[in-house]
Amino acid sequence: MHSPSSPPRRYAPTDGGLRLLIVSASMGAGHDTVAGELARRAREQGHDARVVDLLRLLPHGLGTELRLFYQSSIRHYPWAYAGVYHALLRPGPRHRPSGIPLARLAGGRLTELAERSGADVVVPVFHLAAQLTGHLRRRGRLRAPSAVFVTDFAVHRQWLHPGNDLYLCLTDEAAREVGGSIAVPVETTGPVVAPGFFAPAPGAGAWRSLFERYAPGRPPVVLSAGAWGAASELDGTARLLAGAGFLPVVLC
Repeated sequence: MHSPSSPPRRYAPTDGGLRLLIVSASMGAGHDTVAGELARRAREQGHDARVVDLLRLLPHGLGTELRLFYQSSIRHYPWAYAGVYHALLRPGPRHRPSGIPLARLAGGRLTELAERSGADVVVPVFHLAAQLTGHLRRRGRLRAPSAVFVTDFAVHRQWLHPGNDLYLCLTDEAAREVGGSIAVPVETTGPVVAPGFFAPAPGAGAWRSLFERYAPGRPPVVLSAGAWGAASELDGTARLLAGAGFLPVVLC
């Protein structure tokens, strides 16, 4: 990650390569993990990529406060996050507040970073970043096109802004949701995970034997509560999986 105060650094892609500015957010590890893998793939293909944390672009420590609020609410006050979801994120025809007022506080720093780095494309992988780039593109303040990579399987409304140039989605269903909501080109890419995710792991044979012994013929399904270990109804989800013929394996 690079803070806004980092000295200017011009990218040096290979001939014909692009300069990507990927806008993530340090909310847990999910967005940063996707951003890191996108950057790795871009560099592997001869492009250059830089990852910036939107929370660090917000002034007066607001990014840290936003992270702490989100973390504490999902861990200790789920009703608070449920209220935020109901007010801001839930789909539906009724008008709801937008994340733009908060996100636009980072607008000056993001446009400055995009200009001085010579970015050819800006890639938000966090919903507030998508709100910001759409806002800036629509007003002509961000010259580089914005290609939003939606990291959620269920696309909530804060991802959506018609000012963005392209949306990249995990599934065809998510792409249909985006395309049915805003008039922006949409493509399905599938998940962005590191190559090691697909590679055989040391000790995998022992785990397969263990799973087969406990639940013969049942495909194992991993349940993860994320980097912060924050999840609800894991037991209920496990029961549903078991009832459908799977073996739930919970990461603790």
